[in-house]
Amino acid sequence: MKENVKAVRVFLVDDHPHGREGMRDIVTADQAFTVVGEATSGEEAIALIPAADPDLVLMDINMPGMGGLEATQRIKLLLPGIRIVMVTVSDDITHLFEAIKRGAQGYLLKNLDPSAWLEYLRAVSHDEAPMTKELAFRLLQEFSAGRQVPERRGFVQGSASAGSAMGVTTPLTEREHEVLERVATGASNREIAVSLHLSEHTVKNHLKNILQKLHLDNRVQLTRYALERGLVDRQ
Repeated sequence: MKENVKAVRVFLVDDHPHGREGMRDIVTADQAFTVVGEATSGEEAIALIPAADPDLVLMDINMPGMGGLEATQRIKLLLPGIRIVMVTVSDDITHLFEAIKRGAQGYLLKNLDPSAWLEYLRAVSHDEAPMTKELAFRLLQEFSAGRQVPERRGFVQGSASAGSAMGVTTPLTEREHEVLERVATGASNREIAVSLHLSEHTVKNHLKNILQKLHLDNRVQLTRYALERGLVDRQ
């Protein structure tokens, strides 16, 4: 790590000592991160996190007393700029939806390979975390099973009037529609840049503008927005 790069300050929350130890071992294996505090419950996390001043919180979703979801919501009310990644053994899609609704920026399974953890956490720390293609597919399945979406739902790549052709009104430009469509398939910033012949910096600016225009917070919410309005092909 370069000397002038500030390490990401990480706070760990898990009621099981082995759970915290496992997270600590993964995080401290990369000099890009430093652990600045730990808590054994949601209540303790709320009490300790403001003073610890972390950039990123790894929050176990299931804990006695106040669980990770409620703790996340309360922490985000106190510190809106903090990044929180939920950590769980469950891949239940409803837990993901609830975590995002409460303000979490990400969702990690405990059985993932440590290298996958580090790659994901680095991306979250730099606001570049893509949704995995598996998660994008599961979101598509969820909406296909339980959502009523307009019949004309196919986003035609390269079409100058994809949104208007479906009768869907959004505040987005044609280019922003193209970026949104690719986000909803789980593409990373780099993949979007290559696909649209743009720089990654330009893609980041487009994403920032899209989030502001739609009053959303993250890529999962963008995907839900696209699916609800039939802006992506679910086939």
